[in-house]
Amino acid sequence: MSDSAASGTVAVIGAGAIGAAVAWRCAQRGLTVTLVDPAADRGAWNTAAGMLAPVTELHYTEPALLELGLDSLARYPEFVAELEAESGRPTGFVECGTVLVAWDAADLAALRDLHAFAIRLGVDASLASSRELRALEPALAPGLPGALVAPGDHQIDPRLLHAALLEALRRRGAAIVTSRATVRVEQGRAIGVDLDDGTTLRTDHVVVAAGAWSGAIPGIPDEYRPPVRPVKGQTLHLRLDGEVRLRHVLRATVKGTPVYVVPRADGELVIGASSEEAGFDRQPRAGAVYELLRDAQSVLPELSEAVLLDVSTGLRPGSPDNAPLVGPSGLPGLVHVTGHFRNGILHTPVTADAVADLLSTGTLPDVMADFAPARFATVCS
Repeated sequence: MSDSAASGTVAVIGAGAIGAAVAWRCAQRGLTVTLVDPAADRGAWNTAAGMLAPVTELHYTEPALLELGLDSLARYPEFVAELEAESGRPTGFVECGTVLVAWDAADLAALRDLHAFAIRLGVDASLASSRELRALEPALAPGLPGALVAPGDHQIDPRLLHAALLEALRRRGAAIVTSRATVRVEQGRAIGVDLDDGTTLRTDHVVVAAGAWSGAIPGIPDEYRPPVRPVKGQTLHLRLDGEVRLRHVLRATVKGTPVYVVPRADGELVIGASSEEAGFDRQPRAGAVYELLRDAQSVLPELSEAVLLDVSTGLRPGSPDNAPLVGPSGLPGLVHVTGHFRNGILHTPVTADAVADLLSTGTLPDVMADFAPARFATVCS
């Protein structure tokens, strides 16, 4: 067995968007980084639509998540500019705003309540009448009663983002290793990872950022495993002939079922997203595809003429309270960065910055105080 060691070293397990962003930010701080993943293309980023939508994702029971999302969204323009400059690649970041459409009168009443709640929290949002909605988005189905408009909820292309992060890492000289990783624990501390080829990579820090697989990484003592579960989701990629007429990200709840349509700059439309508790099953389900197309088409009728390009299935990492776990695991040397559920792409900049701060200074920023793994007794003592 061969060993390698360096001062100020970190192994990041999981090469998804968040794992790659953490690795990139750590490399920028001067840490020697190795990013380890047996299948970097399986992450939730490959299925995510890339909505940067803290306002239209707002739930009454999640004000802390709203604040985290707003903080991360505010970091996005600088994060993207820096990443595109370092990588030489686009990320698909578009400041387009989001329209949350009411399906019926009861839905509109709920949006009015949500708007009032958002205003109390100081969030930029407005209500649009049926006529104003038609002016905003002429391609929408007639008769929709109104909408909540969030001008600051934008989008990014997660596939472009991921490719840019990996390229930026390569240009910084970081190692990207295609291998399974087993956390090596010696004398009550995580001291690195064992790779498939028998190599032990000794590092000062081990970061578990493996998304839905974070709780199944070998070598982590049971009492320090993050309590995450896979939540299956499907998205569809479509293309319409001619110019795409959708100007904003479109969201709606059709007869109780949420659906969204994200217009890409290259003319594609992304429809999502189903949500199923189905373990690690990643096979696409025909019923979910039908339901997404049915609901999206009911708000945007011209989708009936679109060509279906791709059906993508991914696994979101859900935690018991559906909020992230970011910070020390309780086992010295081991940091958890997982559980972002439906907001992984949105939370990428703030999470990467926070973990880089933690590993370079020893202190987790206050913005992550509500999301420490220590809040779950099964994670650390």
